[in-house]
Amino acid sequence: PVIKEDDLLGALEAGEIAAAGLDVFEFEPKVTEGLKKLDNVVVTSHIGSATREARAAMSIMAARNLLAMIKGERAPQCINPEVYD
Repeated sequence: PVIKEDDLLGALEAGEIAAAGLDVFEFEPKVTEGLKKLDNVVVTSHIGSATREARAAMSIMAARNLLAMIKGERAPQCINPEVYD
């Protein structure tokens, strides 16, 4: 899970967080009932990266990372840079 949905629900109801947009859920495919009832929450199926623009950008990013690694350089979008230590 990316978040604890019960904690998110509490924070939204308390006004600690203004709004939330989710396309990944704690217990896929189930969504915590309270989240679906709030007006300040948008939930979608896991399609956030399904646009042509997003897919093209992901392809370019992957190619740039691969080319850098082939050259012995650090991957530009490395999310775990500790692997280079």
